[in-house]
Amino acid sequence: MAGLIPQDFIDDLVARADVVEIIGRRVPLKKAGREFKACCPFHDEKTPSFTVSPSKGFYHCFGCGAHGTALGFLMEYDHMDFPQAVESLAQSMGVEVPRSADDRPSRRYDELFELLNQVEKGWQRQLKEHPGAVDYLKGRGIDGATAQRFGIGYAPDGWSVLLDRHGTSEEKIDRLLAAGLVIRKDNGGHYDRFRDRLMFPIRDARGRAIAFGGRTLGDGEPKYLNSPETVLFHKGRELYGLWEARQALRSIDRLVVVEGYMDVVALARNGIDFAVATLGTATTPEHLNRLFRLTDDIAFCFDGDRAGKKAAWRAMETTLPHIREGRQVRFVFLPEGEDPDTFVSEKGADAFIAELDRGLMLSDYIIRELAGEVDLSTVDGKARFAEQARPLLGKVGAGVYRDLLLQSLAETVGLPPDRLEANLGAAAARAPGAGRRPSAFARSRAKSGRPSVVRRAITLLLNHPGAGARLDVEKLAGIRRPGIDLLEKLIETAQDEPNISTAGLLERWRHDEQGRHLGKLAAVELPADDDFDPAAELAECLDQIAAAGRRERIDFLIEKQRLEALSDEELSELRQLS
Repeated sequence: MAGLIPQDFIDDLVARADVVEIIGRRVPLKKAGREFKACCPFHDEKTPSFTVSPSKGFYHCFGCGAHGTALGFLMEYDHMDFPQAVESLAQSMGVEVPRSADDRPSRRYDELFELLNQVEKGWQRQLKEHPGAVDYLKGRGIDGATAQRFGIGYAPDGWSVLLDRHGTSEEKIDRLLAAGLVIRKDNGGHYDRFRDRLMFPIRDARGRAIAFGGRTLGDGEPKYLNSPETVLFHKGRELYGLWEARQALRSIDRLVVVEGYMDVVALARNGIDFAVATLGTATTPEHLNRLFRLTDDIAFCFDGDRAGKKAAWRAMETTLPHIREGRQVRFVFLPEGEDPDTFVSEKGADAFIAELDRGLMLSDYIIRELAGEVDLSTVDGKARFAEQARPLLGKVGAGVYRDLLLQSLAETVGLPPDRLEANLGAAAARAPGAGRRPSAFARSRAKSGRPSVVRRAITLLLNHPGAGARLDVEKLAGIRRPGIDLLEKLIETAQDEPNISTAGLLERWRHDEQGRHLGKLAAVELPADDDFDPAAELAECLDQIAAAGRRERIDFLIEKQRLEALSDEELSELRQLS
């Protein structure tokens, strides 16, 4: 299986694949209008929210947010890597996967997995040969069985230990670079990324090492060092210890999210096998999707210092769109100066479990944090509390949980829930820009919660890629607002690949941070009548965006002119725009 798979073949494969047949072999689907529905295979639910669209070639779950093409489903459901999913899908369609002549080893998944496996085994051997590293682990309460279970190793001190062993040719150095194991110098040379560190393999859903985390043995900085993002490793999706937890537990009743590798390992050493850690990044929606597919009970456990409190708040904001009835989220704060590692080592597993059980439920955490910033004995304090709660409540989807959260907030400020909700809605209507008269295009489609024109344009383009064929993307030049860069890239892709499908566009953006919301937009049902012209609507969206950009630039120049003299070039630009 040599060589890269051409992108045009992948595009054609996902466009031709019968996504209903592929998913229907594994999940019982029922016809529902033009689509098919089922209970989501990626999270527990009683009412079907998993939708498969044969015309668009993709699936989307309105419950947990999982979405993708036939390729994405094979990867997620059958736990395949990308090349395996392509091979499997092609085989089911009776076609052979072509391979390009460019056979750079640094881009071949199978060779990268094998390299990472060799490096992992080598570092495990090095651990046994370095008493200082073994003594450090013992001093932290980590025994040999736990170290073996998590595959802990040791990267010796030296600038070229890996290079000397695995980088004996340019092709092999390219592989080391692609795996994130070495760093290129300004002069073209290379050196090992990890030196004199305990090494923790980060594993994918199949237990393969895809990256590493390194921890210093002393006071060196940074204390923790992760592999960079690679073709195999995307830190916004991976959770350290999740594979080990799934191996240890037949069913996962709860999961606790902690901050570091040593926290996960120390908890496991004390019999708490349901801990995972984010990898040097804040909790992401992708993390939550993976967690909620395994359990409905999640606890976030943070240090009690300022950094821990800040991380907890970010985790809460990310969690709100995912919360609904049946799901339970707690926030646990250990005493200042303690972390899960030190706490469980000193006080034991029962004490840590008790801390988890005493954790603040998400709604209680929100109220406590907001109330701590105002004086609820005053009218002004209550009003400020309600205003700070408004954007948080807006993140929660309609349902029982939102109603109960609204009720708790209302009780805090002493208002009936319907009055509080009405006032919060009125406050949103009075927000800056709310009084501006909408354009004719916007008025003709004015609905509650109508998306922005950029979002509308992306939705149209995803559902009708051919509608972007004749768009003048230059209209967007110089405009800086959320989503514009993604819209530009989508238009350029649609124009470069005239035959690309909705599924093809989604597949192109599957690993992109900006593209994680595209599945929800692609699932939007647009009119199917003869009067609906997606190309005309898309062109009008671009005209609106360009006009808004011109207005913003005019306002900027006028304000600048009021404060200081404009240059001749700026004066000329202002006359031209006006």
